[in-house]
Amino acid sequence: MAVRTILLMGNPVLRRTSDPVRDFDTEEIRALVQDLRDTLADFRTRHGFGRAIAAPQIGVNQRVVYMDAGAPIVFFNPVFVRRSRKRILLWDDCFSLPELVVKVRRSLSVVVRYQDERGRARTLTAEGALSELLQHEIDHLDGILTVDRAIDSTHIVYRSEVEKLEQKRGPVAL
Repeated sequence: MAVRTILLMGNPVLRRTSDPVRDFDTEEIRALVQDLRDTLADFRTRHGFGRAIAAPQIGVNQRVVYMDAGAPIVFFNPVFVRRSRKRILLWDDCFSLPELVVKVRRSLSVVVRYQDERGRARTLTAEGALSELLQHEIDHLDGILTVDRAIDSTHIVYRSEVEKLEQKRGPVAL
């Protein structure tokens, strides 16, 4: 299909709550999934990283997440069934604010209910990196950006500044 432009922070589409997908067997939905796949692959090729993308990031306010963190999977209408009370602290980045990293707290583990490409109900339990990734992408579906989850304003920094400090001192805890 097509590589789409990734919307940047400030675009109002990123702040809207996405609509649920009701009909899974349409050309429009198949094209959306292919565009998400192509856009993620292109971003990875150009930047060397990227594990998932949400439909609002390419201008479509529908509850769809495409993830390829080892194997491709599409999440339609994902919702949290459970989030652990135990939290992790991490530097989060986002295609929609590519120059920034943001320190956030996320649940260590989550259980997510979603629908697959045929509309069948599925459940996924995730921990660690996969858990934080799902939380980040589902936030996009609710109009929430990683800057909204920042510990505080001092924990929103330019990626280049963190990289400079890491070159001098090793991993940065900030």
